Amino acid sequence: MSRRPRGRPAGSKNKPKPPIIINRDSANALRTHIIEIADGCDVMESVSNFSRRRQRGVCIMSGTGNVTNVNLKQPASSGEIVTLHGRFEILSLSGSFLPPPAPPAASGLTIYLAGGQGQVVGGSVVGALMASGPVVIMGASFSNAAYERLPLEEDDPNNHPLPMLGGPLGSPGGQQQQLLGGDPSMFHGTPPPNLLNSSMQLPHEGYWSTGRPPF
Repeated sequence: MSRRPRGRPAGSKNKPKPPIIINRDSANALRTHIIEIADGCDVMESVSNFSRRRQRGVCIMSGTGNVTNVNLKQPASSGEIVTLHGRFEILSLSGSFLPPPAPPAASGLTIYLAGGQGQVVGGSVVGALMASGPVVIMGASFSNAAYERLPLEEDDPNNHPLPMLGGPLGSPGGQQQQLLGGDPSMFHGTPPPNLLNSSMQLPHEGYWSTGRPPF
């Protein structure tokens, strides 16, 4: 009596399956970026141009380096624009940028800086943010986002996430684009341009001469 051979018989359907290869990024995928901005360049303008040319939203998570002559809006100063003269080290940098047709108010940066005597000051960046030496930014970019209105009503069946720009960022937005473009005040990333007219110029010596910042 012959023994039955071990293993699967020839022609078995349980054959190894070929690997699945994905050669296209998901619309919701995040890409990480290390962005270096050269000396003398505007950090705000550089990141904004990067977002516009790549047609991707950019989320800034951190930054290192030095900047000069910074305009900041601080809540404690009743919305006044404070100008800091001199060279400052970046302690913290965060914000977001969206390409057109999103309104400019949808983009902005928040920064915390340290001066030569160790004082720390921060706020929302207004206008240019000039690099003094290389500035390195860690960020992530995305091509799809959803616009939400809060709070949600639990009983409303029509409360579904809406495409922020009618699809991928930078594409024609149709009705949703009109919603975003018609009311820029819903974004609070940066103050409106008319606040620049009330900027307050503080000399470098006057700001750093005391033991603590006056604001």
